Amino acid sequence: MYVDKLALRNYRNYEKAEIEFSHGINILYGDNAQGKTNILEALYLVATTKSHRGAKDKEIIRFDEEEAHIKLNIEKKEVDRRIDMHLRRNGNKGAAIDGLPIRRVAELFGMVNIIFFSPEDLSIIKDGPNERRKFMDTSLCQLSKIYYSNLGTYNKIINQRNNLLRSISFDNKLIDTLDVWDDQLVSCGVKIVKERRNFIQMMNEIIKDIHLSLTSGKEEIELRYEASVLEYEYDKDLKKKRDMDLKYMSTQIGPHRDDIGIFINGKDVRLYGSQGQQRTAALSLKLSEIELTKKIIDDNPILLLDDVMSELDSKRRDALLNKVKDIQCIITCTGYDDFIKERINIDKIINVTNGTVTVENRR
Repeated sequence: MYVDKLALRNYRNYEKAEIEFSHGINILYGDNAQGKTNILEALYLVATTKSHRGAKDKEIIRFDEEEAHIKLNIEKKEVDRRIDMHLRRNGNKGAAIDGLPIRRVAELFGMVNIIFFSPEDLSIIKDGPNERRKFMDTSLCQLSKIYYSNLGTYNKIINQRNNLLRSISFDNKLIDTLDVWDDQLVSCGVKIVKERRNFIQMMNEIIKDIHLSLTSGKEEIELRYEASVLEYEYDKDLKKKRDMDLKYMSTQIGPHRDDIGIFINGKDVRLYGSQGQQRTAALSLKLSEIELTKKIIDDNPILLLDDVMSELDSKRRDALLNKVKDIQCIITCTGYDDFIKERINIDKIINVTNGTVTVENRR
């Protein structure tokens, strides 16, 4: 799978831009705040329908414009495809595949498999559970439309149930309607928990060897899915927690409260790991995500590295680049001297200056 061309119009600081990418390593370089990350964001947005920054559509559209447009040409298993996405300041985004409008932008999931790696991901280990759930969900949503659908349904049910819990505090008669939402919550939540367990199991089969390699055989890593409730006890535990739910007016157990335990040599790296161990564990997670995606889609994902190389020491940087030799990489950085020094084969160099892109020939 490769990105061949990206065209932007009225997207953040780009009035109009068109970029052709190599199938190998592409370097986007320039000073900070010039628009490098905006290019990666546009690619991620087409693949996942959301900004990795959590930005709303109206925040992405160029100032004083009503719409933004992204056009992406990809090659997938030797077949050329085109994806168009329109962002509207006063309306929902729209999309088309090969010129044919799609009913829901969610149909884009699985069209382009992208793995995004930024300096923020290096702190995924020590940050709160929300970041690790996001890691699971982002990966699974790209790999399974069923999971994406179940997660969306679950989030809607949680919101409805929490609204009802708040309403009950004003009108206790509404408590009789909780059972209906509980049944739906359990039915959908169990499916999510099962898929997450399977995901962590598959990740464990891959990450062990990767982490041993990164640590010269000194550290053994293990991932554990820490569910707030067991599938076969979900219904019973939800009823047990009802009084607490009513007290706090929010749902206390379920997939929205789950976490990933990360252990090195049997110790919780979140609590007892050094900063170096935590960063290596985060890198192992990303490298494992690449390998798992390859295995499931029977194709290569596209790797986006947003200024992450400067955050890694030479050993970790080499490990990352050696692992992705056969996949397309789009890398942002302020300068590419380190790549030259380490004799990394750069296939394309693109300078980004104030929303203008220029291809350079030097290596």
